[in-house]
Amino acid sequence: MKHRYGLTAILFIVLLFAQPASSYVYGEPSPEDTQAILQKTLSIVEIDHEIERITARQKELTNQHETLSAQLQQQEKEIHIQQDRAGAVVRSYYTGERDSLLMSVLGARSFKDLFILYDYYQIIIGKDQAVLDKYQTRYDELQRTSDQIRKTSIELTEMKTNLQNQRTRVASLQKEMDEQITASGNAAAIQKLMNELTLYWENIGIYEVKRYFKALASAMQNLPDFIQKQNGAIATTGTTYTIRIGQDELNTFLRSQNVIFEDFAFTFDQDKITASGQRDQLQLSIEGHYTVEDEPQNAIRFHVDKLVFNQLELPDTTRNMLEKEFDLGFYPQKIISFVKATDVSTDEGILEVKLAISF
Repeated sequence: MKHRYGLTAILFIVLLFAQPASSYVYGEPSPEDTQAILQKTLSIVEIDHEIERITARQKELTNQHETLSAQLQQQEKEIHIQQDRAGAVVRSYYTGERDSLLMSVLGARSFKDLFILYDYYQIIIGKDQAVLDKYQTRYDELQRTSDQIRKTSIELTEMKTNLQNQRTRVASLQKEMDEQITASGNAAAIQKLMNELTLYWENIGIYEVKRYFKALASAMQNLPDFIQKQNGAIATTGTTYTIRIGQDELNTFLRSQNVIFEDFAFTFDQDKITASGQRDQLQLSIEGHYTVEDEPQNAIRFHVDKLVFNQLELPDTTRNMLEKEFDLGFYPQKIISFVKATDVSTDEGILEVKLAISF
């Protein structure tokens, strides 16, 4: 039933957008007006999901903060105990108590007494070191917990601001959409289309989009092996290496990895990468760019700048979510272990990566 409603919604959208503007009479919404309303509908749905993710993360961080605060209190009690013991050890060395013990060992009158006294000395010194080590361990634990509490506090503050901003966005979009629906003169039909679009997106659309991203992420793991096997893909000049990948080569590679890419293709333009395709009733277009990043490791990272699903652009919250969930970058050190990427660029039909020897 859900699938049938989804197809109905998509076919309805296609028919609306396909008809010429002249076919619309006064009082009926134009394809542009309808698309604008559906655009806001999809954005509201996705921003609402982002609000849910933020709220869940807030709850998780709050629980973590409370647990860490309790740990900190316990560690503070323990470190006071260890601090007193460590202080006593340090004072004994400062006042020369251990020196007198050492002199007793050195003043032994027989080898037997020497060995006995030396054993005692070693035991005492060993216990002293254990006390000092335990104090250092507790101190390090205390510092780590304090650092974690500071980080969770900062993240909670950021989460609160982000949540407020997203709620403001939703309220603003909802207001604009309500005004457009009222002005459309056919609120019931528009509302039905919105409901069917939402149903299709949440039950089919988002999973289809994720399916493509998952396939891309999986294929990118094998890209280094593919590059190594391509004659002329890697060039060297002194201590500099250059990797060049043509869009046709990349598309051939992707289709060898997964049949889902048979109707899907990458295009390289100046400072822009576009990946688009259509299968059945689903149209997907991804625009983005690569950057070189060194943390947590040297990588060529892909950033999604624009994501369009069936002629409707998804909001930044969805793009960011997909970027976090699926790694579409690749790692040059899997191709040549002793280099690191220093620059990446795209031009007409070519992706180029500059590498330098990493010392």
